[in-house]
Amino acid sequence: LQGGGGNFGAVSWFEYRLHPVGTVTCGLIAYSVDSARDVLKFFREITSQLPDDLTIFGALLHAPDDVQIAVILACHCGTLSEAEARLQPIKKFGTPIMDTIGPATYEATNTMLDAGFPRGALNYWKSNFMMELSDQAIDTLISQFAACPSPMSGLLLEHIHGAATRIGVSETAFPHRSAGYNFLVVSEWLNPADNAQNIAWARASYDAMRPHFTSGRYVNYLGYEDGEHALAAAYGPNHQRLRTLKAKYDPTNLFHLNQNIRP
Repeated sequence: LQGGGGNFGAVSWFEYRLHPVGTVTCGLIAYSVDSARDVLKFFREITSQLPDDLTIFGALLHAPDDVQIAVILACHCGTLSEAEARLQPIKKFGTPIMDTIGPATYEATNTMLDAGFPRGALNYWKSNFMMELSDQAIDTLISQFAACPSPMSGLLLEHIHGAATRIGVSETAFPHRSAGYNFLVVSEWLNPADNAQNIAWARASYDAMRPHFTSGRYVNYLGYEDGEHALAAAYGPNHQRLRTLKAKYDPTNLFHLNQNIRP
């Protein structure tokens, strides 16, 4: 059941192991969108070899003044001296227009982008895994972002590596254990009158990136319109095993208000 979420019942108690993470080194470095191609190529280069303690995401976003920017987000969970050494190549790259990377609490790291997601905003997201970030994929990201209709929206590349890739495919419900990227279209806006154009942009950006996708999806990013095939892609070779377990623990599908694994 591990990783199957609320498909099998409600958790009444659990035990957990704490990890000592106090001060980390995190933040973002922003560049002019004119440098986006170089920034994303550099992002590809540095993510080819990363230690477990360092996580780096790449993104095309909007600054608070609505100007389009290319961004590298980083978090290092080791000592401050280790972080300084590991992050120097990033901090020395190019000509940034903003650099917020520095010591912070773990809590602050997890809330540093919260202001960009205000209560009441309208959202339409789409996502898929990628195994590599080719030059063609980078060009597609840049061209799609240029047509972005909302200053609240962006395109994000989440890099996956380290301990997450050293778990066996069948050890948990989550099967995608190769190093690589998750592509995420974040379409967000405030006025319901803008629904159509923002949803259309998200769909068009997702479709334009399809040639660079693997078959895998991340279940937390599946939307209401994604069907059984998308769920099967999210759980991969573990999907049928989960359906068998579902039939055992919840044969009437009582727990169905989720990305549902049918018995």
